[in-house]
Amino acid sequence: MSQEYSSLREEKNKIRDIMRNRRDSLTTEEKKTKGEAICRHFFALIKPGQTVMGFSSKDIEVNTTPILQRLLDEGYDLVVPIIVKEDYSLRLSYLRDLSHLVPSTFNVPEPIGNEIPVPEGAVDVVMLPMLGFDRRGGRLGYGSGYYDRFLEKNPDVIKIALAFACQEADELPLEDNDVMMDYIVTEDGVIKTEKQE
Repeated sequence: MSQEYSSLREEKNKIRDIMRNRRDSLTTEEKKTKGEAICRHFFALIKPGQTVMGFSSKDIEVNTTPILQRLLDEGYDLVVPIIVKEDYSLRLSYLRDLSHLVPSTFNVPEPIGNEIPVPEGAVDVVMLPMLGFDRRGGRLGYGSGYYDRFLEKNPDVIKIALAFACQEADELPLEDNDVMMDYIVTEDGVIKTEKQE
């Protein structure tokens, strides 16, 4: 492993800790209010008929349950990822009912036992979790690269990452394989990234 790569990883991990602390310092009430605003802003970016890949959030993240429920209520084809630990990939399944989500790998809710396979290339929009972001469209994930691998294979999907505004960095240290986001959604509104300008 090169010295440069190693120091970049170190820098990213330091920023992850900072962003985690910022996010975790929000109260439950703040997360709820900010999450509702994020939900409203998200729907300004998608169009009827698109297949949307969402994610089921953990308590510490932006609560995506209202987004997933509204997607189902409004008739969108909703897809969720299932984590495949063996090869750090994501397997996709359609989700027809939120009650099908059960805590699974890393305690992430997944439709285990109710999987409906998704054909290759079916996803139009992907909603991503993250720990930090910058206005260029840089996204700091959790470090395992599951989404990076998925995005590499699906370069044409519209990438919308969700976070609280306090998770913004001036400029993230990025690697060549880091995929830039099209939009970042926070409680303050939609950031149209440099990729979109």
